[in-house]
Order: sequence, then structure tokens, then C-alpha cells
Amino acid sequence: MFKVLEGRSLFFWFVTNIMLVGVLGVIDFITGNEFSFSLFYLIPIALISWYANRSLGFFISVLCVITWGAADFFVGEEYPHLIIYFWNTLLRFGFFVITTYLVSELHKTQKKVETLARTDYVTGAVNTRYFHEVLEIELSRATRYKRAFTLVYLDLDNFKLVNDQFGHDEGDRLIRFISDELKSQLRNTDIIARLGGDEFAILLPETRQQEAEVVMSKVQGHLAEQLRQRYSFVTFSAGAVTYAAAPNSTEETIKIADELMYSVKNGTKNDIRYSLYEE
Repeated sequence: MFKVLEGRSLFFWFVTNIMLVGVLGVIDFITGNEFSFSLFYLIPIALISWYANRSLGFFISVLCVITWGAADFFVGEEYPHLIIYFWNTLLRFGFFVITTYLVSELHKTQKKVETLARTDYVTGAVNTRYFHEVLEIELSRATRYKRAFTLVYLDLDNFKLVNDQFGHDEGDRLIRFISDELKSQLRNTDIIARLGGDEFAILLPETRQQEAEVVMSKVQGHLAEQLRQRYSFVTFSAGAVTYAAAPNSTEETIKIADELMYSVKNGTKNDIRYSLYEE
């Protein structure tokens, strides 16, 4: 449910919360002074601050103050001094603004925590744990809609020489460089994960073998050229498995591609081998 709400547009939240404020104002007016609706005005403020942005949260805060004040006025709420009316309005606005700020900051913090939990700290690519989650979703989709996907398992050749000759900091820079270059050559819908050390996995959703060969040929040429300019002795071996049928688990799916990659690494190295997995 929360993911569905998260994907709504700003226009949706803007219109929905304006309508919600209007409904609250009408109910506030109908119920009169006997019932306090102050806490209910926090609902649209919290919703739009969390799912949309802080600016719209401030706008809805102003709208809530005006609506609340209008309901009081038409109900016939009387104050002995006009300054009390302005003081109450100022307090309400301040309370709503603080709520908007706190909710938006909480949402921002949650997003940062989620990103850190899903991201490899060296490369910024997807980490192993989150990659298994994404792959599980892809397996379910492939099973349901009978659509093929391709998983590429990529391992750098002679990476240990970089660490031994230039140090682990340089090794980290190389790993980060590989991740960045892969991202530059692939679609936004493709998932790049660092599975550990110098091993990467690339998930190509809804990609058949012929399409995967075209994509990976481009990636191979680009990476080879970039590596020649920086580390002439570093190459990579990869196994690209197109799954026309979904295996039983994410572990099995990765293992099949991993074994194909090692068949390259234990042979010629510096190549990509392709395979089709069917039931």
C-alpha cells in the first residue's frame, strides 16, 4: 500500500489534500464549537509532507489555518479581543509548519536509510541483499507473464594485481570506475549489483538472448577501451544467461550465471559466454 501511495504524482496529492481540507472544514463548521477538529487538520498536512514535498506541506498548512479560522468565524466563535484571534491563528500556523518540517525531515531520513541499506558503500551500486529482492520480483514477473530476462555475472580478471601493486584504495577506485561505466552503458531499468570483491551482477529485465548479446557487446567494447587506458592488464570475464523459464530460487538463478562466468574465467578469460536456460 505504501509503495503505491509513494508513486502518486504531486498533482494527485495536491488535489486530494485540498479536497480533504475542504471536507474537514465543512465537518468542523457543522459540528460547531462542541467538537475540536484541530488534530484532524494534521492528516492532510502529514500526508502531503510525507508523500509529496515540504513546499506543498507549507501550502496545505496555510490552507488549513484559513479553513480552521473560517469555520470558527462562521460558527460564531467570539473572542473578547481581536488580538486573541490573531494569536490563535499564529499558534495554529506555527504548529502546522513545525509538523510539516518534522514529517518531511523524517521522510528524508527514512529515504537515506533505505538507500544505505540497499547500496554498496564503495560503488553506489545495488548490494547483494537488495539484489536478491529485485531478482525475486523479476522471477515472479517472468513466471506470471512468461517473459524472458537475462542475468549477467561479471568478474574482473587480474584484479588482485591492482591491489598488490597499487594498494586497496586503488582497487576500490577501479571497482567504482567499473560500476560507473556499466551504468553509463545500460538502461535505467537495468540493475547493476556488486556481489562482493570484483564480482558484479547485471539484471536485464525483459531481455532475450539476442538483445542481451547486442547490449553486452557494446558494454564489452566500451569497458575494454576504458580499461586499456587505465589498467592495460585488467580485463573481465562474464556469463550471460537468458532465462526463458524462471528457476526455483534467486540462489539457483545466480549460480547458473556464476558457473557460466567461471567457465570463461577458467578458460580463455576476457570474454562473454551466452547461454539460454529453459525448462
